[in-house]
Amino acid sequence: MTAAPLPEHGYGLPHDVSVDGFRVDELIHFTLAAITVIFVVVAASLIWSFVKHRSGPALYSHGTRGSIGLVVGAVALVLVGVDGNLFIHTLGDMHQYFWNFKSAEAAQGAVLIEVNAHQWSWDARYPGADGRFGTPDDVITTDDIRIPVGVPVVVQLASTDVIHSLYLPNLRVKQDAVPGTITRITFQAKIPGEYEIACAQHCGPNHYKMRAVLTVLAPDAFRNWLADAGEDARRAYDPEDKEAHWGWEWRRFEP
Repeated sequence: MTAAPLPEHGYGLPHDVSVDGFRVDELIHFTLAAITVIFVVVAASLIWSFVKHRSGPALYSHGTRGSIGLVVGAVALVLVGVDGNLFIHTLGDMHQYFWNFKSAEAAQGAVLIEVNAHQWSWDARYPGADGRFGTPDDVITTDDIRIPVGVPVVVQLASTDVIHSLYLPNLRVKQDAVPGTITRITFQAKIPGEYEIACAQHCGPNHYKMRAVLTVLAPDAFRNWLADAGEDARRAYDPEDKEAHWGWEWRRFEP
């Protein structure tokens, strides 16, 4: 499979195909709106001051109680109304949706995937029909991750060399793959199709090669693919091929 899905069209963020991606977009749009309002207010204040005092020399002043109160009030409004709102909503969304690994793993039909990042590709491992990692029917792919639409996906990430970062722009999620540890990411797709997988950390001179394809399939199509791939993996299993046995025992989430 080629690692080149169709490019995005138009302007703005990549097309959102995830169940919870709108939560990220809302925070971004709120930030842009708040910055625009603040910019307009500050620019208008500067223009008004310039026009009002254009005929006289500039004078230094410690300010009056009214002017000091106005500045302090404006700063408090920004801190509470903008920064505070973003902070509270971000924490809520992260813990309830984007970091809720325990709930995602327990969901019916949830798909568990181990991803090993290395220079310069992404290797993915699925448990086969036995539902366990590290057995002969494990499905292993390179730069090709397939998931079903409409169910939670939980990915555990590792790296064999340097820090990489699994970035799914169409699903609004990103997570570093760090040598010596296992990190997690969870998401749920709502629209079938092919979407780009990118690396968001500069991982060396061939960083540009860390591109892959995430294919979102209908549930039946995914089950058929996984079953066929599992049978192929079982027939091709070689216990002496140590490089193919890079997986690990799945780390159950403990808060």
